[in-house]
Amino acid sequence: MAQWQLAFSLDREAGYPVFRQIARAITADIARGRLRPGARLPGTRTLARQLAVNRNTVLAAYADLTAEGWVTSSAASGTFVSPALPDQPPSAVRVAPATTPGFSLRTTPAVDGHAAHPRGTIDLSSGQPDLATIPVELLGRAYRRALRLGHERLLGYCDPAGHPRLREALAEMVSATRSLPADPANVLVTRGSQMAWTLLARALFGPGDTVAVETLGYRPAWKALQHTGARLAPVPVDAAGLRVDAVDDLARTAQLRAVYVTPHRQYPTTVTMAADRRMRLLELASRYRFAVIEDDYDHEFHYQGRPVQPLASLDDKGTVIYVGTLSKVFAPGLRIGFVVAPASFVESLAAHRVVLDLAGDHVVEAAVAELLRDGEIQRNVNRLRRVYARRHDALLTALDTHLPRVVRVIPADGGLGIWGTAEGIDVDDWAQRALGQGVAFYPGRRYAFSGESFPCLRLSFAPLGERLIDEAVRRMARALPAGLSAEDLLRAT
Repeated sequence: MAQWQLAFSLDREAGYPVFRQIARAITADIARGRLRPGARLPGTRTLARQLAVNRNTVLAAYADLTAEGWVTSSAASGTFVSPALPDQPPSAVRVAPATTPGFSLRTTPAVDGHAAHPRGTIDLSSGQPDLATIPVELLGRAYRRALRLGHERLLGYCDPAGHPRLREALAEMVSATRSLPADPANVLVTRGSQMAWTLLARALFGPGDTVAVETLGYRPAWKALQHTGARLAPVPVDAAGLRVDAVDDLARTAQLRAVYVTPHRQYPTTVTMAADRRMRLLELASRYRFAVIEDDYDHEFHYQGRPVQPLASLDDKGTVIYVGTLSKVFAPGLRIGFVVAPASFVESLAAHRVVLDLAGDHVVEAAVAELLRDGEIQRNVNRLRRVYARRHDALLTALDTHLPRVVRVIPADGGLGIWGTAEGIDVDDWAQRALGQGVAFYPGRRYAFSGESFPCLRLSFAPLGERLIDEAVRRMARALPAGLSAEDLLRAT
């Protein structure tokens, strides 16, 4: 019988192996009837010569086809198209992945991710800690110890509420540093704050439920809270934090299910909620029976005086759900967040967590628990607090030197970023021009619930050394709108 020659070409720049390209081409010919059951395929040496590939490549392709039932082969007689073909062509028949799904989708809110900037850009927008300061040797040692001592328990399915030693360590931490009475039963470990908000939304909200949020805030949290169909209602913030009188007005007219708030250091403005507003918010939560979701995202980094204690430390009615994270104090990639709430609610959250993720990474959780118990994370926080305080001051000095009176900084006593106003400047345009000068920062629009332009900006300094911070602000000054310099604005004021 005369041998046929395959009528397809190979793309060696494609993103998948050549042997798979050969297998896909043959299955495609079989599926459309070009090669019929019983047809003999070329020998491996012949096909390798025809396609200018190594024979082992053809052997691998034929092995795949045999495993999937498309061909049969024997050393004596050769390789043939199987007389009993598979009912449905396998996914490997498709040469290129589909660009659109062949099924209907429910609209899902998009989350603004952190933009990737060109190499050499100084990034004042990241919001993450300095990854170079992570004590990787200590972490590696703790990780290996956890595996060595408990791998049989840690590598199986574990408690969805988190590793018991980490829950205990976190309970001790919030009790000692936040005056927040908590037992391990009050703590749920999550994969970062984002999972915490998602679980809270699943446990608390349904379509049409009203959730109050700060009118300037953190979009990823908003998206998670509205994922189950809740309606977000923006509430103004001012120099004393969330306008609690507006929360009262909202609660009178809507069935308010929860308020999401950042009282310790409002994000992004950095202002602290006034004491009288804190007490009134707790009173309203008790009266109207709504939950207060307190996001305390950077409690540890306080540079002057003592940090204000969380709302949850004042709560005796069980209305506050406290969300914290170790991302800023240790390593965001470890994805360690936590919720502190009444024990029965923690059990409910754990049940929802099982649906999304049977359990967290208990090896990592056991390692982090050891670092907390040994005081390593606490020592790292103390060291970082001094480092970040210097960088915070360096940024203020750079702004005063290179952009005098252009950016008016809102005073803050801590945090990993500053918030400032820039009146008389199109900040959105300035941010775009700054990218051309090799520096990135976020304008106020990114944090506005309405998405409208806002004459403000947030500058994050934690990952940058002091010299780099100064250079970043120099570049911001060079990027001021055409015909406008810092000196011009200084004279105008």
